[in-house]
Order: sequence, then C-alpha cells, then structure tokens
Amino acid sequence: MDSARSDANVILHIGAGSFHRAHQAWYLHRVNLTREAGEPAWSLTVGNIRADMNPVMDALAAQRGVYTLETVTPQGERHYEQIHSITRVLPWSAKLDSLIEAGADPACKIIAFTVTEGGYYLDEHDHLDTANPDLAADLNGARATIYGALAAILEARMARGGAPVTLQTCDNLRSNGKRFHAGMREFLGLRGALALREWFDANTACPDSMVDRITPRPTPDVRERVKAATGVDDACPVMGEAFIQWVIEDHFCAGRPAWERAGAKMVESVMPYEEAKIRILNATHSCIAWAGTLVGLDFIHEGTVDADIQAFARAYVTEDVIPCLTPSPFDLAKYRDVVLERFSNPYIQDTNQRVAADGFSKIPGFIAPTIAQRIAAGATPAATALLPALFLRFLQRWNAGTLPWQYQDGVMDGPSVAKMFESKDPLEAFAADKLLWGSLAGSAPLVAALRDALARVDAWLAQRGCSV
Repeated sequence: MDSARSDANVILHIGAGSFHRAHQAWYLHRVNLTREAGEPAWSLTVGNIRADMNPVMDALAAQRGVYTLETVTPQGERHYEQIHSITRVLPWSAKLDSLIEAGADPACKIIAFTVTEGGYYLDEHDHLDTANPDLAADLNGARATIYGALAAILEARMARGGAPVTLQTCDNLRSNGKRFHAGMREFLGLRGALALREWFDANTACPDSMVDRITPRPTPDVRERVKAATGVDDACPVMGEAFIQWVIEDHFCAGRPAWERAGAKMVESVMPYEEAKIRILNATHSCIAWAGTLVGLDFIHEGTVDADIQAFARAYVTEDVIPCLTPSPFDLAKYRDVVLERFSNPYIQDTNQRVAADGFSKIPGFIAPTIAQRIAAGATPAATALLPALFLRFLQRWNAGTLPWQYQDGVMDGPSVAKMFESKDPLEAFAADKLLWGSLAGSAPLVAALRDALARVDAWLAQRGCSV
C-alpha cells in the first residue's frame, strides 16, 4: 500500500509501532470523526527506519491502514474501535526511498516520530553520543537513526523549495522537542551540512510533547478477542489501557489537526506535565519491572499489587519526587495513586520484559534527575536510590545469563557491563558510569546512597528467598 495521495494535509509518522497506533493515530481518527464542513482532512502516512516491524507493516498495508484498537479498563471492560486515520503504509528499504519521498512531498505538513528515548543519543548536556556506531555511520551518510533519516528527508525537501514543516517528537524524552532540535543542529554541523542546518533553523518547528498510554506488545489472543467481539479477523490489532493523555506545546509552523477536539491538551509549556509523568509514571514503571523480575514475577500488575514492591514505589514518589516537583499545577499524590491503579490492571498483561528494557536510557532520563536534585538540596535520596540499586542487581542477572528472557537495551555497552562485574567493586564502577550519571558520576553522595540502597535490596531479596 504505497499509492500517492491527494490529501491536503499529511502527517508522516516514523516509528509506527503499537504505541503510535494506540495513541497519535487514535487521536487523529477522533479528530477526523468530528471534522467540520469545509475543514481540510488530515491523514497519516507511516513508515519505519528499520526493518524489524516489516511483518506488522505488511499486514497493516494489506488492510489499507485500517486496524482495530482494543482498550481495557482496570475493571476488565473492553472496547473495540476501528481506526481509519492511516491512509498510506510505506514499504521499507535500506535507503528509505519511500520515507524520503513522503517527507519531501508538499502535502506533508508534520513529520512525527516515536524512536524511544535512546534513539536520540543525547547526554545530559544535549550533546550527541558520537561514539555510538549507528550515529557514527549516519554522520558518514548512512540513514540508521532519526537524524540520518531526517537529514535525507529535509535535504530533499529543501532541494525542491519545500515549505516549512513541523517535526513532532512523540517519546518520553524530557523536553523532547527542544532536545531533538539541539541534537539535529549538532548532527548537521558535524556533517558539515551548514546550508541544510540554516534551512532547518528557518523552516521547522519542534514542539515539546508528553505522551501517555500503556501499550503492551500485542499477543495472539488480542486477535482472537477482536474476532470474537467484532467478527473481523484483524491481522494487526493493537491493545492498550483505556487511559490516554497527550499534552502538546502549541508551536507548529505549517498548521496542525485540531488535536484538542480529541482531548489533547494544547499548552504553552509542557514541562510541569512531563516532569510529573516521567518521574512518577515512567520511573515507577521501571522500579516495578526490575523488582518484579528479581523475585520471579512476569507481569507489571503482579509487582504493583505486591506489598513490598508497591511500598518501594510509593516511598520513591512520596519521599523524593513530590518534594522535587512541589509546587505543581495538579495533585501529585493523587496522580501517584492513579498511576498505581493503572499499573495494577490485570487485563493489560504488560510484561516486565517490555518495561524493564532500556535501563541505560531510563536511569539518566527518569531517575538520576531526582537523585541530583535531592543531593543538591542537602537531602539523602534513600528512596530513589533503591531504583538504580534494583537495576544493578537486575544487570548482574543479565551478566550471569540468569534472566528469564532476553533483555533489550539500545545504548547499553555489553562488554563494559561485563567489566563492571569483573571489577573489585561493581557498585563503584556502576556509580562512576557517566552514561548513567553524567556530572553526578563517582560523587561521594551518589556512591553512599547507592551502597546503602544496595544493602537494602540484598536484604529484601534474602527475605524473599531469592538469590542476589
């Protein structure tokens, strides 16, 4: 399915996985359902940088972009909805020819992307990790990262005298629009593409956004439930929780859908919303996944209702996060409770394997800022330090080959982790890792907090009858 379209306004989305189809595509579907007479339609063209989603994309193309979204509440109420916002599915190729053509098309007004936090390759100072092999290859002309892909798209757009385009991040990266903008400018500068960087500065907008909907990887039973409930044998359904949220900085340079009609919140600054979400929801999610894995649990809901693990999560938010984020435009304690209720949903069947992934992106993005802020305030971040201590024991199991499943981490350096556990003091090596801790790495307060937290984790594991 790759025919040319005549839609007046197109969004090209890169990274069209389950989350995109349960989130942004759903919002656009709802916006289009309420389109007013004379209002131009918006549609989605979707494609990927890598080939790992090709079977799903082929199935989606065969269904002409239409698929079923299943949502479920914590009480087990299921709802089914056919989503029609995707009108073009691009075939993958190593050179990304279809992606480049679609992004350079004048009809494309927004290029959105979901590449996960590690896909931006940024350190705490928003500088690119040029040692990463994928990024290094892109600096030499490859197209394996969002920067290389967008450089090719924008270069083609510039060559055609293309109009401005909004570049919309849809990830859990803090200040994602601004940080992506910094990374893209640095990438173009390192490449020597100064004319393209000048065009990028003058012709793009990069709004911040905060996205939220728990969306596990679909399992075969989703397809079975969809068929039983709707009569449709959907080859690529997606499922997620009933809760959904999208907060968007209203900073677009080529028009946008009326996202607010579907419930998105358009704001001047996303910061207070994303800080609460990243620190309370995302970090707590990781805490539950790492802790649950260590005591032999498979699913997030199992860890959430485990008294010990829930106590870890509550103490982290109550003792450290809320003091860091107060004052706030909303009730942080209530938000904490809503998050834990969502995580306890047994019908989502969200796995620890999915949520535990990418710890080397999640520690610096979700957890280290709270530790740094508490240390700067003269407090001991005891509750927060427990989270990276759990991750260290989790990493130890990975290194020993005793995790029950394959761990995925886009930026972890496996040999360096192995050396960490060969050292005389693995915790000291862990605390000294600049990829994880940035300027905090190796500091005495960090080492002390982690060492105390690790002792508490080990005592807890022993109490639970689990090996360290």
